[in-house]
Amino acid sequence: MVALEKELASVGQRVNVSEINDRPTFVALRSEWDALVESTNDGVFYRHDFIRAWIDNFKPDAHLRILIGRNNSGKLVAVLPLIQERALLMGAPVRQLSSTANDHSCRFDLIADDAAAAGFAFFNYLASDTGWDVLRLTDVPEGGNAWQLYWASEEAGFPVGVWESLQSPYLALSHSYEELEDRLKAKFKANLHRRHKRLCEKGNVTLEKVTGGVYVKQSLQQGYAIERSGWKGRGGTAISQDDKTLGFYTDLAQIAEDAGYLSLYFLRLNGRPVAFQYGLAYGGRYYLLKPAYDETLKECSPGQLLMSGVLNDCIKRGLSEFDFLGPAMPWKREWADRTRQHDWLFVFSPSPFGRALQSYKFKLLPAAKKIAMGLRK
Repeated sequence: MVALEKELASVGQRVNVSEINDRPTFVALRSEWDALVESTNDGVFYRHDFIRAWIDNFKPDAHLRILIGRNNSGKLVAVLPLIQERALLMGAPVRQLSSTANDHSCRFDLIADDAAAAGFAFFNYLASDTGWDVLRLTDVPEGGNAWQLYWASEEAGFPVGVWESLQSPYLALSHSYEELEDRLKAKFKANLHRRHKRLCEKGNVTLEKVTGGVYVKQSLQQGYAIERSGWKGRGGTAISQDDKTLGFYTDLAQIAEDAGYLSLYFLRLNGRPVAFQYGLAYGGRYYLLKPAYDETLKECSPGQLLMSGVLNDCIKRGLSEFDFLGPAMPWKREWADRTRQHDWLFVFSPSPFGRALQSYKFKLLPAAKKIAMGLRK
């Protein structure tokens, strides 16, 4: 059911905060939610269907605490999707408010048309609740709206902390692939051409793009199989090796197909898939969620050859940015010349326990690590 409402005056516009705790009420908010996303920070990871797919697959039994803000006219002006759970923080059991996000979410943020007002209002709402020890918002991008909640908490004297999680590479796309190629390092470009020639000597090399239709499910299975055949399969982290992860990516593919932004790419050798990308082309950007390649052809770099083809196609589609997502791995930096920082934001309750947690995590533990590093030198 929907929890009781609290009206809170804030800086800027007035934001009246309420809380959603059940799935049906959350689902019914879809059209308003997406209208807010589209009119503010139109990112695919903030859309209602993306959050719903994440909840349904990774936390179907979670205690939802989805904060929503409306103005005095009743219009939805802010959303912060959270769950409440028991967790361990540095070995201590805590009552944690967590963002509806994990490693598969790529980024998370507060959605608002007035970030300062929403951050202040949501902080005041949470500050009046003594039922949590720590609020954890994961992978908030630099300049994200959620920083406003963090700063409001800090200003009020709540213990806070920041942990840098990712420097995620991205590439502003050129007007032509030739122009993009001119920006690459000479050695990498030469290796790319040489490996393409080597792969072509083995047979017919083709690029395939799947955006919808009867072959989506079959294509997904082929992509999952390529991923499982490599190091992720050996490490047990491939999509198809975990039911929750498999369900999430399969549901997301259906959502993206229905909305017209699914982009599955394959590099094929004599018809056999040897490299795969699971991507989303949304809002003028291409988001690379999952790449994989056949490691038996490692000497030909099929993953990088596919990347070349996908970038060329993205330019032809008129997209403005290629977002590699995730950490700045060396193969990504061969293409990308910029990174986007992401941070985990922590707000602790002002109780003695909350202050102790913050002090240990962000003061004592870093100091101990610094001392230990000094002793090893």
